[in-house]
Amino acid sequence: MADVRLRPPVGPSGAPMAGSAAAGPSLLRRLHALVLRIDAATPADRDRAIDVLRALSAIGVVLGHWLVTAVTLRADGHLMGDSPLRHMPALTPVSWVLQPLAVFFFVGGRVAARGYVTAGAGRPHYGPWLVRRMRRLLRPVGTLLFLWMLVVLGLAVAGVAHETISTLLKLVVSPLWFLLVFLVLTAATPLVQRAPGRTAVVACAVVAVLDVAHFAGGGVDWVETVRNVNVLAGWLVPYCLGAVWAAGGFARRRHAVVLLVTGVLATAALIVWGGYPASMVGVPGTAMSNLNPVSLAAVTFGLAQCGAALLLCGPLRRLVGQRRPGVVGHSPGHVAGDALGRDPGHAPGRDPGRDPGGQRFATPGQFAWAAVALMNLSVITIFLWHQTAMLSATAITLALTGPHSGLHTAPDTPGWVLARLLWVPVFALLLVGLCKAFQHVEGDARGGRNKGL
Repeated sequence: MADVRLRPPVGPSGAPMAGSAAAGPSLLRRLHALVLRIDAATPADRDRAIDVLRALSAIGVVLGHWLVTAVTLRADGHLMGDSPLRHMPALTPVSWVLQPLAVFFFVGGRVAARGYVTAGAGRPHYGPWLVRRMRRLLRPVGTLLFLWMLVVLGLAVAGVAHETISTLLKLVVSPLWFLLVFLVLTAATPLVQRAPGRTAVVACAVVAVLDVAHFAGGGVDWVETVRNVNVLAGWLVPYCLGAVWAAGGFARRRHAVVLLVTGVLATAALIVWGGYPASMVGVPGTAMSNLNPVSLAAVTFGLAQCGAALLLCGPLRRLVGQRRPGVVGHSPGHVAGDALGRDPGHAPGRDPGRDPGGQRFATPGQFAWAAVALMNLSVITIFLWHQTAMLSATAITLALTGPHSGLHTAPDTPGWVLARLLWVPVFALLLVGLCKAFQHVEGDARGGRNKGL
C-alpha cells in the first residue's frame, strides 16, 4: 500500500489527538494509537474494499498451498510432493474456496488500468510507468531466487538426494508463474484498456477453442503445446474485467449478480457434462488440471469469483470502517498502484467527515482496517515466502525430531488434515519472521517515498 504514512492524527486545532502514542505508556493505549494513526492517514476516497479483497486473496493462496500441498517422507528417505485431494476427493470443495487467483487479476486489472490513465501515461510515459511496476515485483523475486540458489548449493554439497532438492525447489518456484503472467498482463495494460470488454470475450473464446481441441485431439502433443496459450488468455479475462470496473463498469448490483450466477451455472455444467475436473487446483495423478494450463472451467469459475467480489465490496467497506457510503471504487483521485495492484489513492490527508476529534480508542472496524493495511504492505513478500515457511518447518523438524503426522506423512486420512491444521500456526509464525526479514526489499522496490504505511 503506497502513499499512506504514519502520522499522529491531529484535531481541528492542529494539536495531536488524545489517541496518539503520547497519550500514555500503556501498551494497549499505544496499540489503539497506532490503529488510529493508520486510519487517519488513509486517504478519504480510498476504496478500502480493494485492499480487503487483495488481502483475502493472499490468505486464500497461502492457506491453499499449506493445506492442499503435502511433502511426504518416502521409504527411501526422499521427500516427495503429494496432495490430500488425490487421496480424499471429498475435500475438493476446499479448492473452490482456496483458489482465489481470479480475484487477484480482477483487482490488479482495475488498479493498473486506472493507474495508467490517472498518471497520464501516454506513449511517451509508458516505459517509465512499466519499469516502476516491474521493479516492484522483480527485486523481491530476485532476492528469493538468489537465496534459494544458495540453499540448493548447500543441500547438494551436504549430499541431499536430488529427488528431495527437486521437490523443495519445485514447491518454491512453481507459484512464480503467477507473477510472470501478471507482469505480461501489466505490460499489456494500454492495449487492454482500449476495449477491455471485447478483449475479455476474445480471450474467453480462445480458451474455449483450445479446450475443444484438447478434448477432440485426445492429448495430441502439438495441441497441448498450443494450449499453453491459455495460461495468458485465461487470466486475461478477469484482468480485463478489472479494467472494465476501472472505467466505471459494474456500477449496478445486477451486473455482479449476472457474473456470479452465470459463472456458477457454467462451471457446474462444464464439470457435470463437459468432462472437466471438479477441483480448481491441480491434483497429482489426474489426467487434466484446471490450472495447468487454465481451462474454460477455471475461467467461468473466475467469472463467479469476480461477481462475488463485487457483491462483497459494500460489506467489506463497512467491515473496515469506511464510513462514506458513496465510495464506489472509481474516484478520479486514484493514482497508479504498485505491482500487485495496491491502489495508493490520494496523497496523505485526513477525511474531515471522519475526524475522530479526541477519539481515544479504536473501533473494531479501525482495527480490521489496520490489519488489512499492514498486510498489504507485505503482500508480495507473503506470496513469495509462504512456501519457504512451510518447507522450513518440514525440513527443520525432520532433521531435529524425525517425521511428524501432518508434516511428513502421507495425506490420506482425516487425521492428517487435523494434524495439518495444527501445523498451520507454526507455518504462520515462520512466515511472520520471513516477512520481518525481507519486507524491506519490497519496501525498497516501491521507492523510498513509501516506506511508511
